[in-house]
This record gives sequence, C-alpha cells and structure tokens, in this order.
Amino acid sequence: MSAVAPLCLLLVAACILVFFYFHDKNILSGAAYETATTGSIKAREKDGVEPGELEALFAQRTGGKCILFAGAGAEVSVTEEEVAVNVTASGGGMRLSLCRKAAVTEPEKKIRNIRRFQ
Repeated sequence: MSAVAPLCLLLVAACILVFFYFHDKNILSGAAYETATTGSIKAREKDGVEPGELEALFAQRTGGKCILFAGAGAEVSVTEEEVAVNVTASGGGMRLSLCRKAAVTEPEKKIRNIRRFQ
C-alpha cells in the first residue's frame, strides 16, 4: 500500500496537469481564431486594421482564463490576403505554439457578380 498510494497520487496529479494543458490550449486556439476572423472582417473596412489593435483584442479574450499559460502572447500579421495570429506560450516546463489564419474575403463583390449574371 505504501508504494501504490504515491503512484495513484502521481497519476491523479499528471491527469490534472494534462487537463490544464488542453484547457489552456483550447482557450488560446479559440481566441487566436476569433482574433484572426475579426481581423479579416475589419481588414475589409475603409481604414483597415492595425496589428496592435488585434493583439489587444487577443489579450482581452485570454485575460484571466488560462491556468498554465497565463502569460501567452500573440503576434499578428495583416496582409491584403490574410490575417495570421501566431501564439506562443510557456509555463510549468511546457511550451505551446499555435498559428491561426483567416482569409480576407470580399463576399459583397461575389454576390454582386452573381446577381449581375442572373
């Protein structure tokens, strides 16, 4: 029993750590994708969008929600074709790196072209 109890506690602690890792990964992935899609929508506007504005949006989306990767940072790049959000995080001896992209589309032009041909 003296050998089984510590192994059981170690197994429970490892499971909790794995759950925390995937919890934070899902939060960061969702926030990165939401930031990319918001950036692609705002990039179509007249004034466009600044990467700093999207980085602040990502920080707002993840603020206080992560357990292991509380200091996650995002680097946003905006081009005419796409918005890319690169997330890097580390904590507790683990690292996480994500890249989420969203294309800048113009659905209004496609709809107008379809209606023009009909």
